[in-house]
Amino acid sequence: MQGINKAIKRLVIGPEGELGLSPLTESDVVKQGNLSRRNLLLSLGVAGVAAAGSALSLIKYSEEASAAAGLTSADHQWCKIIDLRKCVGLRLCVTSCQTRHGLPADQTWIRVLSWESDDGKKHFQPVPCQMCENPPCVAVCPVSATFKNPQGIILTDQDLCIGSRACMAACPYEARYFNWDKSIPATKMPGPAHNTPEFPANQIGTVGQCVLCADRMPFSKELPSCVEACPNGVLYIGDFISDVAVNGKVTVRLSTFLKENNAVRFKEELGTSPRTFYILKEGQPLGGPVGGVK
Repeated sequence: MQGINKAIKRLVIGPEGELGLSPLTESDVVKQGNLSRRNLLLSLGVAGVAAAGSALSLIKYSEEASAAAGLTSADHQWCKIIDLRKCVGLRLCVTSCQTRHGLPADQTWIRVLSWESDDGKKHFQPVPCQMCENPPCVAVCPVSATFKNPQGIILTDQDLCIGSRACMAACPYEARYFNWDKSIPATKMPGPAHNTPEFPANQIGTVGQCVLCADRMPFSKELPSCVEACPNGVLYIGDFISDVAVNGKVTVRLSTFLKENNAVRFKEELGTSPRTFYILKEGQPLGGPVGGVK
């Protein structure tokens, strides 16, 4: 914990003017997961203090996985990493999200694409809200019910939402869902009151989507339910400010992990600049082949 805190405080300017962090020491051994979830969240809080009050630019990872060009002075700037090399289609991320947010059986906030390649190998790709820097859903909402919070999470105020579904039509990831049915009672962690954008009540006639368990982060020491539920460690929650990501099993340095694994973003050519990064399995295209995707 002490090693991580020291590393977080050592902010440096890179050769191209980008903001970065000095290397972690061997004693940190972050890739061995020696940080608990509690210590991770405490370290993220330290990072927020170190970085607050300055206009930051994201660390440059690679041309393919570069993040959007500006950060606010918020304590955290969240992102998600999905390691497709580990995904075997269990869909526990889907069911845990449904349970946590009281979604009916026929509604999910994460869809999992699946297909089989010519060599007989099965491929899977979870698609939650991509947390775009330039979210089309926000731009088209006629009542400004959908917005991006200071930490980069896309949320919807269902007290304002009129159910026009313009956001659903605008989302190129099909990651927004109409609430046709009444929500199932769900238990949430300490945080904002029930029926807030961070923990919506999924009112009939409104639109919802993955909220990255925004009522947990950073109000509790729990990770998003999808991250916790996956036994294979496919999903990571990351913070650009502290340059740390965790999947509940291991803790990694975010910028290094993305760069070393050639992380990419889904439909990046559309200019939405998602904060969801994918690490591809060999021979697996994002979105699957032209046909055969369920």
